[in-house]
Amino acid sequence: MLSQLTPVCPQPLLNQAQALPAMATAVVNAGSELALESAKLAFEASIIVPILVGNIAAIQKAAQAIEWNIDQFELIASESEEDSAAKAVQCVHQGMAKLLMKGHLHTDVLIRALLNKEHGLRTGERLSHLFHMSVPDSDRVLCITDAVVNVSPDTKTQLSILRGATDVMHAVGNLKPKVALLSATEVVTQAMPSSMAAKELLAAMSDQDHQAADVFGPLAFDGAMSPEAAKIKGITHSVAGHADVLLVPNIETGNAIFKQLVYFNGATAAGVLMGAKVPVILTSRADPPAARLASAALAVVYAHYLSEK
Repeated sequence: MLSQLTPVCPQPLLNQAQALPAMATAVVNAGSELALESAKLAFEASIIVPILVGNIAAIQKAAQAIEWNIDQFELIASESEEDSAAKAVQCVHQGMAKLLMKGHLHTDVLIRALLNKEHGLRTGERLSHLFHMSVPDSDRVLCITDAVVNVSPDTKTQLSILRGATDVMHAVGNLKPKVALLSATEVVTQAMPSSMAAKELLAAMSDQDHQAADVFGPLAFDGAMSPEAAKIKGITHSVAGHADVLLVPNIETGNAIFKQLVYFNGATAAGVLMGAKVPVILTSRADPPAARLASAALAVVYAHYLSEK
């Protein structure tokens, strides 16, 4: 049942990132082989210029282990995960970095640094996460949000998630993304809280939100993804069967869908953290190189879009 396909970085996304100037990127707590391998992949693809933040000796040891000459890069010493996160955020404030890449540290440590009231990178929007999913030999891209950060988002948080996802879709060239508000039904009923949440989110959207994206829900997964299922169910909305983005009601739903696509379909999951002043390249230890490179490419394209917005 598990896919035997080898994940690949989607070429259109990589091409889009490579058409932009390589972006200065602070790698947070870079003193591990995996963190440096991710930075090396993106640097060798000509999409980032890394600033390596962390324990200098650990960074140099890891660089030697992966046979990467890092003499040309700036190294910033730090004493702990927390110190690395704070100094990486400071790089953004000082204009040294336009992007952050999570290295060898806990995600919650990085998020606390982003949300620090005095020195963080708050924007007024909630932090959220998006997966850009692509399958080998398929032109279709599906985005899933939020499968990483927000456990059970309320309407206000879902609105931030929607706006972040819309911006990412605009950045990659989809100027009117079709967003499905996922549930297990197409009928609004109090017995299904996610259907009520979809109704409330639609009511909370501004005219600008509606102009930026084509949003509809509640929709079950088949109604969102399959034109045939949508036709059989009698759902005539333009989003039905053609969703570009699945806005999920909770983290469990999003996590399950993205992992099913990865492990059953061989999908490449490019992940980016949204809602801060700059995007954050967020990868996990289990991610293959293709996903780590795709995550960097997505974040570079998104960061450039935000800088021009």
